[in-house]
Amino acid sequence: MLSTGSRLRSAAADTFALVVYCFIIGMAIEIVISGMTFQQSLSSRLVSIPVNILIAWPYGVYRDAFIRFARRYAGERVWARNMADLLAYVSFQSPVYAIILWAVGADLEQITTAVTSNAVVSMAMGVAYGYFLEYCRRLFRVAGYV
Repeated sequence: MLSTGSRLRSAAADTFALVVYCFIIGMAIEIVISGMTFQQSLSSRLVSIPVNILIAWPYGVYRDAFIRFARRYAGERVWARNMADLLAYVSFQSPVYAIILWAVGADLEQITTAVTSNAVVSMAMGVAYGYFLEYCRRLFRVAGYV
């Protein structure tokens, strides 16, 4: 069982990782791939900060469940961990991302393009985020997928 202090550190690490990662990657996708204006993307990223703060720890717990499942059935194989990161990221983040874009006034075509692009890019993004999250957890001295 995690102590209150380690739960807080875990939540802080997960929050820091998600806010930083999603701000940078989300803006790049929205402007370069989806054709959103800088203002639309900045609005989206600013709206995403409180949303990411709210969902960061639940996402970390959700992702850890995928990692544990992969470890249970595939051992320490890197491809299994990467696949678990990819599936967790896409299945959790895509609906949240679509709602954020809708809230900032993106039209249906922009939302569809951004979410679809995000899902495709997530084949690398989700895996990269998993490694970034583990790096942030080490910085915050938190064990991953306990």
